[in-house]
Amino acid sequence: MMQSGAPQPSSPGGTSELLQVHARDVHKRYSTVDVLKGIDLDVREGEVTCLIGPSGSGKTTLLRCINHLEKIDRGQIWVGGELMGYRLHNGKQHEMREADIARKRATIGVVFQKYNLFPHMTVLQNLILAPVKVLGENRDAVTERSRRLLAQVGLNEKEAAYPLQLSGGQQQRVAIARALVMQPRLMLFDEPTSALDPELVGEVLEVMKALAQGGMTMIIVTHEIGFAREVADTLVFMDQGKIVELGNPREMITNPKSERTQVFLSRVL
Repeated sequence: MMQSGAPQPSSPGGTSELLQVHARDVHKRYSTVDVLKGIDLDVREGEVTCLIGPSGSGKTTLLRCINHLEKIDRGQIWVGGELMGYRLHNGKQHEMREADIARKRATIGVVFQKYNLFPHMTVLQNLILAPVKVLGENRDAVTERSRRLLAQVGLNEKEAAYPLQLSGGQQQRVAIARALVMQPRLMLFDEPTSALDPELVGEVLEVMKALAQGGMTMIIVTHEIGFAREVADTLVFMDQGKIVELGNPREMITNPKSERTQVFLSRVL
């Protein structure tokens, strides 16, 4: 159920369509540094949004705020129609209990630059752990789902392997499968290929392309401009804590309206 004040599911065409992410006037400060300066962003169900921009522009911080790994200083973020990390009472925001935040986080899959797999567990054990321990699901059912996901990312023959026996690209594909086994409604990717050798980037991007084609809602921080052009529904260029420009990726990359976007793209293309 949507909380009072939540964005209503609608689209410009008037059809019923849920806003998976609805961020308004989001501010985040670290000490004396303003990292996010009034971010407004909508991501509809089934859409892929790619965030690009120079290092330090606030892209990763925005992802972490969406998942409430970072507390925002001002504004609101709604995920799946619910206020993320806070509840409204008498017109004011109050932070939720950690247990309630964890419940909401369970609907959001996150894949970081580093794989963060448990080295002492096999690939299959890495996938099974959270659904069984956190969600209390039946182990046999989770095992079956985990094996299907490993096949989906092309690693069904690696279920008994340990992370250190895998290449970087294989470990990142396991990390994606581990996020998917929680059956999230939203996936957040923080530069998932940046730590990989160039020859391993393609295998991870192919998995992400398949997710996009399957209708998974995704927000992706990436430096892979060609991938963003091919997969994204919306491209967002951030700089100095602000969204400078957003729109159709093919149009933006070919003919950016902002001079700052033009300069950035001229350096990375």
